[in-house]
Amino acid sequence: MIDEQAEDPEKRKKEEAEAEERSAPNPSVVWDAVHQEGCDELRRNPVALMWSGLAAGLSMGFSLIGEGLLRYHLPDAGWRPLVAKLGYSVGFLVVVLGRQQLFTENTLTVVLPVLHDRENGNLQRMVRLWAIVLVANLAGALAIAWTLGHTAVFDPALQETFRKVAEEGMGAPFGTVLLRGVFAGWTIALMVWLMPAADSARIWVIILLTYVIALGGFAHVIAGSVDKLFLVTTGHMGVGQFLGGFLAPSLFGNIIGGVSLVAALNHVAAAPAARRT
Repeated sequence: MIDEQAEDPEKRKKEEAEAEERSAPNPSVVWDAVHQEGCDELRRNPVALMWSGLAAGLSMGFSLIGEGLLRYHLPDAGWRPLVAKLGYSVGFLVVVLGRQQLFTENTLTVVLPVLHDRENGNLQRMVRLWAIVLVANLAGALAIAWTLGHTAVFDPALQETFRKVAEEGMGAPFGTVLLRGVFAGWTIALMVWLMPAADSARIWVIILLTYVIALGGFAHVIAGSVDKLFLVTTGHMGVGQFLGGFLAPSLFGNIIGGVSLVAALNHVAAAPAARRT
């Protein structure tokens, strides 16, 4: 009996260590990880940001390609969208796992340093980063959209399928696209917030949350710009309609969703604990 009692403290320590290892990270730990990533992003060279943003814009073309290929090869049945929409996740997998600069990711990571320290030039650096990444993303999106519509990489039947995919949600009112943008920004920012705790499950976090965006018809400013620029470059949408009917509302919505509903709220909840540690 005495031996068992003597062993209890050591056994208890092992059990506590195992429980700590199996438990989810403390919110302050996640905040610290995302905050540090945001600080690193703010210090990145503008030229490196531009090239990484251009690569991300090009890579987001795989969302249209992936969904279009699945839709083209699947039978025309009621369940087809449930499977075809999985292709939308491909572009995000390439961008996130490849550590490329996607605008909506930065709406969370680089906002935390600004909220934490507004007196250190962080706001100006954040605006500069947003501008560089957004322009580079859109340039990449335009390049891949033109390639899909004006080269022989895919045959005309597949290009027609790309057009049908790209036309989904077309013509929605400004306010509707704005709200869909809020949900897209919210979802992507939540994905970024979950990544530090996901470990080996990161792929599934990316697939699941971006699949929700696709099924919900939410408006992601870069993935959606690939779709709409495909229509612009093939003559099925005007530039003004793209800028005013999609780009502006989806951009504002993504910022509201990514910053206000996630970064700010999670910052308020977790930052005080992080500062105490």
